[in-house]
Amino acid sequence: MLTRRHFLQSMGGLGAVGVSTTAYGFSEPVVRLRVTRYNISPPQWPADLDLRIAAIADLHACDPWMSLDRIRQIVERTNALRPDIVVLLGDYVIGHRKVTRIIPEAEWAAVLAGLKAPLGVHAVLGNHDWWEDKTVQREGHGLPSAGRALEKVGIPVYENDAKKLHKNGRAFWLAGLGDQLAYVPARRFRPLKRVGVDDLSATLSKITDDAPVVLMAHEPDVARRMPSRVALQLSGHTHGGQVRMLGWSPISPSGQQLAYGHIKMNCDVVVSGGLGCSIMPFRLGVPPEIVLVTVGAARPAVA
Repeated sequence: MLTRRHFLQSMGGLGAVGVSTTAYGFSEPVVRLRVTRYNISPPQWPADLDLRIAAIADLHACDPWMSLDRIRQIVERTNALRPDIVVLLGDYVIGHRKVTRIIPEAEWAAVLAGLKAPLGVHAVLGNHDWWEDKTVQREGHGLPSAGRALEKVGIPVYENDAKKLHKNGRAFWLAGLGDQLAYVPARRFRPLKRVGVDDLSATLSKITDDAPVVLMAHEPDVARRMPSRVALQLSGHTHGGQVRMLGWSPISPSGQQLAYGHIKMNCDVVVSGGLGCSIMPFRLGVPPEIVLVTVGAARPAVA
């Protein structure tokens, strides 16, 4: 059976033996960066509330593939988009070992603290943020060190929580789901009752009126059971398959339907292709991207 790990390792090997030592697959995550824009008008969203959301997903901070200088470039490019709000969709820590240095949480968090938006910067954690914290994995509870690093620089981390925000006198809710793959059973001394720390019902119960809802969830899988009460779900995790050919991802951890892009289900879903790499430092056909979602009334694009 072809797994995502085996597929990417095979493709990475092909890139490594290419004609040039800067083979396309290896150079793409370092050199190229694009802004992918979506203009979305969910039926649950009021026509007179326009909101620009910048989304950053799957940094996987490390040298040389996602250095601090590279993260600074991403921060500057994001700020230049002049979003109303910035959401960070998880997986800040490294997802493979083909690195020269694992960047400590305090260092990449300090760079992310440079993100600016009138309605703030808000975050959820991803599976690698949980998996790489050996203490949390062993004890089976607690906020991983990546989350603590973000909160230390003033970026709130949502764990099955929701907050009411306002723009131009109009209210909306921003919710954040706990990670759906938080615990690795093999790394625990005691059996687990469940793998995830997500609680969709508890999250939505914190929404106390009929204002529209934007929900952050690292893995897009929860979209299959997302009620139409939510207008927009923003996710990462898949890296667009990390290899994408003619609009198709050979391997996607969340399935083909939720591999990448704008998907209409019970709610509108946007899955970012992310910025870094997992398993292998290799991307093909899915350049690293900052996502800019304009919800509601159309606004002029910002270069």
